[in-house]
Amino acid sequence: MLIDYILYCMKLEKNNRKKQMNLGKIGLLILFLTLGLSSCKKDDDEVAPLIPPRDRGEQQILDKDSLIGYLETHYYNSADFEADPDLGITNLVITKLGQGETLPDGHTILKESLKLSTKTITYEGTEYEFYILKLNQGGGEDKPTFADNVVVTYEGSTLDNKIFDSAVTPITFDLISLIPGWRKVLPDFNTAESFVDTEDGTVNYINKGIGVMFLPSGLGYFSNTQRDIPAYSPIIFKFELLRMFENDIDGDGIPSYLEDLNDDGEFTVNFENPNDPSDDDTDGDFNLDYADTDDDGDGVLTKDEIVIETVNKPTRQEVLDTALLTNQVLLNKITKEQNGSYTGTIITFKDTDSDGIPDYLDAK
Repeated sequence: MLIDYILYCMKLEKNNRKKQMNLGKIGLLILFLTLGLSSCKKDDDEVAPLIPPRDRGEQQILDKDSLIGYLETHYYNSADFEADPDLGITNLVITKLGQGETLPDGHTILKESLKLSTKTITYEGTEYEFYILKLNQGGGEDKPTFADNVVVTYEGSTLDNKIFDSAVTPITFDLISLIPGWRKVLPDFNTAESFVDTEDGTVNYINKGIGVMFLPSGLGYFSNTQRDIPAYSPIIFKFELLRMFENDIDGDGIPSYLEDLNDDGEFTVNFENPNDPSDDDTDGDFNLDYADTDDDGDGVLTKDEIVIETVNKPTRQEVLDTALLTNQVLLNKITKEQNGSYTGTIITFKDTDSDGIPDYLDAK
């Protein structure tokens, strides 16, 4: 359920109307299907009922009211997590405060929790407000970007506390493939500080990122009716962030997050205007740069138009403090070696003709 390819479905629907779709775009769709853990169909292959489209802005107003109502009337076992921040989501209990009931000791109304924060972003031209309960930041040194792979456990539910999806054992997801809310929330958390293999073959993660996201439908499944999730439903996800892996979908040497050309935390393409400079498809072939091995379409592979080198230092901070040229970038992922030192990766974006455009984005 969580891996309902909304982004993929939207693109597929548009592509079906585009007779001129080329082989590059087909390759991208195949790549999405390979990465996916579920399809756009319902599990029973039934056709979902058609739901009249709603205005995103108007729906957000309704969803915000529903979410605030939920946060004001539900409480959680806050004292347990204050005593032991390494508890997991299986220990988190959210309960509705009944009319006339008294809040139990050791519990906190969600809306009144100091661990609850409000975040506002713009998505699909609409300003969305959503809420994050940060039970534990996570003690690891890594934070995922919106385009990375993450190892998590989670539980998804509707506002009436119906669980529609969960994973009690760690599972790996590509954040690009998930509903938008995950890409907006997980980068605010750190991974686990460490992990140990137990005698029963499981892995125990220590000081992991633990939280709850309260999402409006526009950052969830929106108009898509899912099993157990009506269209236009605000949803809740409890989660534990355990590990992350830097993603390079097309293997061109440039991590996927750096191929978000307009820096909006999404991969977008304008199917009506292939020359739109605001999207993430440099050469207008409807093959987004993060899935295109030749970003500018000049016949030279992207990996041959950049220079990749590594730097090793005694501490992580020394890697972060590495002096860079204006055409260089230090990648987010810094690796701790077995000897305790740290290795970072630096990309140099060559600009052979000195026109201010890196070679990998310059077809000239």
